[in-house]
Amino acid sequence: MALDSKIPQGPIADKWTNYKNHIDLVNPANKRNIDVIVVGTGLAGGSAAATLAELGYNVKAFCFQDSPRRAHSIAAQGGINAAKNYQGDGDSTYRLFYDTVKGGDYRSREANVYRLAEVSANIIDQCVAQGVPFAREYGGLLDNRSFGGVLVSRTFYAAGQTGQQLLLGAYSAMNRQIGRGKIKMYNRHEMLDVVKVDGKARGIITRNLITGEIERHSAHAVVLGTGGYGNVFFLSTNAMGSNVTAAWKAHKRGAFFANPCYTQIHPTCIPVSGDHQSKLTLMSESLRNDGRIWVPKHMKDVEAIKAGTLKPVQLAEEDRDYYLERRYPAFGNLVPRDVASRAAKERCDAGFGVNATGEAVFLDFASAIQRYGKEAAHVKGLDENDAALVKKLGQEVIKNKYGNLFQMYEKIVDQDPYNTPMMIYPAVHYTMGGVWVDYNLMTTVPGLYAIGEANFSDHGANRLGASALMQGLADGYFVLPYTIGDYLSDDIRTGPISTDTKEFVEAEAEVRKNIDHLINNNGTHSVDYFHKRLGKIMWNKCGMARNAEDLKSAITEISELRAEFWKDVRVPGTQNEFNEELAKAGRVADFLELGELFAKDALQREESAGGHFREEYQTAEGEAMRRKEFQYVSAWEYKGEPKDAILHKEELAYENIEVKERSYK
Repeated sequence: MALDSKIPQGPIADKWTNYKNHIDLVNPANKRNIDVIVVGTGLAGGSAAATLAELGYNVKAFCFQDSPRRAHSIAAQGGINAAKNYQGDGDSTYRLFYDTVKGGDYRSREANVYRLAEVSANIIDQCVAQGVPFAREYGGLLDNRSFGGVLVSRTFYAAGQTGQQLLLGAYSAMNRQIGRGKIKMYNRHEMLDVVKVDGKARGIITRNLITGEIERHSAHAVVLGTGGYGNVFFLSTNAMGSNVTAAWKAHKRGAFFANPCYTQIHPTCIPVSGDHQSKLTLMSESLRNDGRIWVPKHMKDVEAIKAGTLKPVQLAEEDRDYYLERRYPAFGNLVPRDVASRAAKERCDAGFGVNATGEAVFLDFASAIQRYGKEAAHVKGLDENDAALVKKLGQEVIKNKYGNLFQMYEKIVDQDPYNTPMMIYPAVHYTMGGVWVDYNLMTTVPGLYAIGEANFSDHGANRLGASALMQGLADGYFVLPYTIGDYLSDDIRTGPISTDTKEFVEAEAEVRKNIDHLINNNGTHSVDYFHKRLGKIMWNKCGMARNAEDLKSAITEISELRAEFWKDVRVPGTQNEFNEELAKAGRVADFLELGELFAKDALQREESAGGHFREEYQTAEGEAMRRKEFQYVSAWEYKGEPKDAILHKEELAYENIEVKERSYK
């Protein structure tokens, strides 16, 4: 099957406008006769469900949480990008487009990224109209801050809880449509299969997580807004329930899976503390605006800090290595996430890690507190040389900007980050890979769409900070509602889709068969036992650094682990009840298949791009070495086993950006 990305012709700045001017539409009276299923109610799914219902479609929305507002989007902290140039510092649609493609190491689809930059400004207006409480400057205008990989301030934020506030906006829009009866909400329902009728996606099979009931749901189109698969590593910043199941079931029904090995390692996370830890905590990248990252210059100081005989605040400036500022003076602490993560790993691998495990660096706010304190004292006409006053005023400024993040850190680590540097280390965060989609956000299965983090299209090999929220809301509010109408215009006379066809019966039977096996297996090991083993293989052999030998070993080990899982997993309880272990077992089964394809994808990509560092491909300075022959999207077709998956390539053509060295120096 040849991949057709359906990118419109014409100049890139005109593609989206011309496309919208010429697509087929569904008139309001006909929309009332068309059903759409939306799986996932985070920023992408929630905004899509609300907008489609507002347009007049009948929407069925599904989430496995007890409420749409508990989607993992709520955890996003730092902000959302938009090219509004409120700061007057040179931002533009083109610059956001350029920064995104460059930040992704020239591995994203140009047309999709330009569209994303183009609609970004509309998102902010939409959210302000919904009442999202963005931070504002003294004069009342919306405030902006900067994020890694850019030289402008374009990130809108609501303290350190931007995701939560944006999700509440989408949730309120959903609630309005639920109240009108245009959205039928199915909480605590997990999608376990896609149903195809005559080659088109016409419904899903779900399990009611409270009662265990298996249900059939039909529609004229299905939209997946189900997030990413970072939990394939077991330890990640994702919510523990986040999974790949919906996307993977779609893959097994014919949707190509693109760039599965593209995973984002976030540089500012609270380090791993022990073997019994179940997840990791993100500290917003926005902290790098004011925090300076460093390790001691001398090994004797590292050992003294580890031993507790030297406090980090006692170390003189000349004995500190601000390694990002040293290596990347133009961007300093605001290099992209992949660059910052690799640099932290390099320092820790060299023995300069500052915690007991040797896997932590410092994120220090002392300089920012001094700077803001002196400025505040000057504004108030107070003594700028009063050290105690300056510190107090500076801490107040930092508290206003990042207070909830500092509070969260202190609760978890039991250290006061106002008076001692935070300790951070890279961790698995976001996934740039996902279901392959064309310009319309449709997968290779007609009528099946993937939006937000569930698809692959916008971020290449590395996502710039604050672009996840931008993509999720762009897809849900401003892209999918147009593109899905073009497809649904052929369904105005189709009528309701029956759930009694053989396709629905067979899909339900297959779901029941898998559940019966898991419940009746009576093995000797828990689900988490297998998930943790998978996570260690993934982190050690497919994580921040990779090589061919380890990847080949990982493929074999994961395949063997999957066989062992199906023979020896133990799931307590029954299927007709609330059974979280059963739900986890199904998700881990899918992770085990994805993990093998992940390693296979990483093995064939013989280059270093973004955070995907192949040790065989690096420059003399230890930086990532991108290779021209891998300027394509890896789209995998399911053929029964991950080892049998067929690779399809979507070549990436850059007509509006010069592909050159990705320097942040």
